[in-house]
Amino acid sequence: MRTIIISILLLNFSFCFAQQNDWSAVENVFGKKGTVQDNVFKISYPRSDLKVKVGDFTVAPGFALGSWIGFINLSKRMNMSDHETDMKNQAMMMGDLVLLDTEVPEVLKKLVAVDLKVTAIHNHLINESPNVKYVHFSGTGDRVKLAETIKSVLAITSTPLMPPQSPAQTTNIDWSNVEAILGTTGKHNGMLLQYVFPRKEKLKESGMVMPPFIGMGTAINFQKDGDKAAITGDFVLLADEINPVIKILIDNGITPTALHNHMIHDDPRLFMMHFWAIDDPAKLAKALQQVLTSTNHAAIKK
Repeated sequence: MRTIIISILLLNFSFCFAQQNDWSAVENVFGKKGTVQDNVFKISYPRSDLKVKVGDFTVAPGFALGSWIGFINLSKRMNMSDHETDMKNQAMMMGDLVLLDTEVPEVLKKLVAVDLKVTAIHNHLINESPNVKYVHFSGTGDRVKLAETIKSVLAITSTPLMPPQSPAQTTNIDWSNVEAILGTTGKHNGMLLQYVFPRKEKLKESGMVMPPFIGMGTAINFQKDGDKAAITGDFVLLADEINPVIKILIDNGITPTALHNHMIHDDPRLFMMHFWAIDDPAKLAKALQQVLTSTNHAAIKK
């Protein structure tokens, strides 16, 4: 009898866990598939409609122009019991909207009107044309309603809500030197090489632990440019790390382009530092690796 009871409890737990991690209703709202990792559902909307240049360099949508929306399942994190069905669809939503300067005012009005919180407004790039801003937001509630709400915000912009019909181009680029320097394999995406490096601390927002997948990891992107590469991304830093990192970047010919917060109730207090350079990929990788090893990032080759 005891074995039967345990088996039933395990089946119920597995069923509840599957329900909590079933994001199909949210995907139906967005009309596209997302990615689930570490109890986080994430979906992206690259601004493929924009033709942004920094000087003569054309910025790929996935390089620095990707709007994204993330959801954390609150019922699992709050250990909701099976009978608390009203809480099973509760989520915390946060993300980052890539906007033309001309889109920012109406998007801010809409975010306020639909009761979402604005947590940051800033640049990532400098000297880009046209000018682009990044608006971070957050909200808590029923996951489907949150999805519908943020989709209504996206709808007042020119953000493509569906992926392009043409098949994605595949490009074979040898990033082995960069990967050897950074000590790990990155994500290959056409002309791009992309990384996310987590910090060792337990990072929280409003008292809740935030996994790296919901924008709490240091992002580093390379985009091939002939024999050179462009780099951008953002280091997730503590206050005392900021100026030592700025010195490392400047000493290596990399320009810090922005320093700001992404959240408003984070613990420890975090600062995001964006950067830009075009140079030899291996030279850039060595400088970035120096920053990573001088700060409290996990799984970095010394």
